[in-house]
Formats: sequence, structure tokens, C-alpha cells
Amino acid sequence: MRSALVPLFLVLSACAHSGDAGLASADNHHPAYPEATSYDVSSDAMAEVDAALARSAANDTRVLLVMGANWCHDSRALAGWLGTPRFDAMIAENYELVFVNIGMPQTGDGHNLEIARRFGLDDLPGSPNVLVLTPAGELVNADTATTWRNAASRSDDAIFEELQSLADRII
Repeated sequence: MRSALVPLFLVLSACAHSGDAGLASADNHHPAYPEATSYDVSSDAMAEVDAALARSAANDTRVLLVMGANWCHDSRALAGWLGTPRFDAMIAENYELVFVNIGMPQTGDGHNLEIARRFGLDDLPGSPNVLVLTPAGELVNADTATTWRNAASRSDDAIFEELQSLADRII
């Protein structure tokens, strides 16, 4: 029985938080995960990303590409925060938001990993991953794109401030 739990623990720990700075207190809870904003497997996720890039160019915004999974607590927490009115206003002003399902890349069952590679990320160590893209498809946050595995432990202020700073970052 114990050996059967080890693979499950390894899978879930790839999504788990790691104790970075800027985290919420232990009693902070993220908003409910909006079922309408899910990481459903798309028939053509690349086309959805391309459409977001086109909207980004037309609206002079950036693309906020969130690569996660429905099974992942941190992915669901991030989607919950992004669905709140506070985030809605900031995202509407600065971003074209796209959610992409990546499955379980840490177990070899990844989906849409070619999208991450397209923007220069060869490896997604877990989920979620947050890629901020210019309308030309340049990755703005190569330094932080894969560091969001602790999203459920981050405060809404920390997430908001980071996304706001990425909207304004010059590359």
C-alpha cells in the first residue's frame, strides 16, 4: 500500500507550493474555482493562442497564457483569483487571457507542450505556468514563467502586483 502512494505523492508535489516569498498567510483562502474558466482539453489550443496573439496586436495588450490543469490545486487557485472582479479589470486593460490544459507533464502525460516550446520553454516542471507574451509572441517573463506552482499559497496582492508589473515590463 505504501509504495502505491509514492507515485501519487510525486505527481501532486509537482503542483504543490514551495514556500517562496510573497505568499499569503496560512489562513488566506483563494476564491472558488470558476467552472467556466477551466483547463479543458481543447481541440486546437495552438489556434486559441494564435487568436489571443491577434487580439493582443489589435488591442495593444499582452497575452496572459496560463498553462495548468483541472487536477492541480494551484492551477485551480490561480484561475479562482483571475476570475475575481479585481483581476477582471486589470486583465481587461492589459491582457488577452488564455487557459491551456497541459495534463501531467511531470509524469510523461503532458498536453500542448509544443506551445511552451514555441515560446522558448523546453520544460514545464509542473503546473501552473504563466507566460506573458507580447503581440509578436516574445516571452516577457522567461525568468518567472515556471515558478507558479505555489499559486494557492500566494496572496491575491502578490499575484496582482506581479501580473501588473509584467504588463508594464519592457523587454
